[in-house]
Amino acid sequence: MTDVVFALAINGLVWGLIIALIALGLSIIFGLLDIINVAHGDLFMLGTVGGLVIATATGSFWVAIVLVPIIAFALGLALERFVIRPTIRQAALTIVTTFGLSMMLQEGVRATYGPQPRRMAPPIGGTVPLFGIDYDIYRLFAAIFAALALAAFFVFLNRTKLGTRIRAVRHDPETATALGIPVARVCGITFALGTAMAALGGVIAAPITTVEFRTGVDILPFCFMAVVIGGLGNLQGTVAAAVLLAVMEGLVTSFANPTIARIVSLAIMSGVLLFRPHGLFAGATR
Repeated sequence: MTDVVFALAINGLVWGLIIALIALGLSIIFGLLDIINVAHGDLFMLGTVGGLVIATATGSFWVAIVLVPIIAFALGLALERFVIRPTIRQAALTIVTTFGLSMMLQEGVRATYGPQPRRMAPPIGGTVPLFGIDYDIYRLFAAIFAALALAAFFVFLNRTKLGTRIRAVRHDPETATALGIPVARVCGITFALGTAMAALGGVIAAPITTVEFRTGVDILPFCFMAVVIGGLGNLQGTVAAAVLLAVMEGLVTSFANPTIARIVSLAIMSGVLLFRPHGLFAGATR
């Protein structure tokens, strides 16, 4: 029983780091553009499908993990310019717009890729002894890769000129405009960056989860819970909340079914909204 609990906890940690990467993309989009991107889970789904298609066509998962985020970044630029920007000043309309985008992405993938769930073989096979259990090597790789991607994002945000501009626009767009920062361009790049992060999470997750047009349906609520519990716009809080929620759900699953685990997560989110509406990690640096 102890081995099962430990394995589920490690699975939760691995999944939590992947979810953190996806939720972080959602959080930076909300923090900068102040929009609720209902299609964010489907951008993750595009990453899983794109990863499988490119890996199958080229025979290399590593080509997919490089190409998919680049393609997603270009897609994000186009979506921000032609779909998001025209409605950005109307919060309710952006929800309707991104919901419509979500339906278009799902049905587009179903029409071209097909409705049948598929599996991707892990690019790294085998297991490794880990605290008394044999654990999949690829899952450990996925956790390490996601953690490195998260660290790279925060280095980019805090140590580069573009990252400084993104932080400036998030903090005070009017002053940023007065200082000559091209706010519209920064917003477009930020949306594209969030899209690329969701797609990258999809490529990493593809060998772990099923690949189908509905893959993003379960991911989106979990990402929103992480963003809400971590604090709206609080990037570090979002990462911490995603990891903690995933580990907690893994532990709960060891003695209850996954539905109960998700109910517990929703109860935690409700409690945070009731008693700490600014987020559980509201005091953390943003």
